[in-house]
Amino acid sequence: MNKFKRSLRRRSPSIRPDEAIDYKNTSLLRRFIGEQGRILSRRMNRLTSKQQRLVATSIKRARILALLPFSNNEN
Repeated sequence: MNKFKRSLRRRSPSIRPDEAIDYKNTSLLRRFIGEQGRILSRRMNRLTSKQQRLVATSIKRARILALLPFSNNEN
């Protein structure tokens, strides 16, 4: 038996086609930031490499403009 058998079920994409990846869309960008404020990896986000690059640059721009926090220190 193969222990590492992958499921054949297709996962739904995490970004809908009508959603624009932009630094002003903070509600979308918050979905790709982990609990500690880090940008989540591409495999966790289920994004293409082009989408991941756009998300990363948009998050960085939003952080510089103080739309998103650099770290999540709510404790």
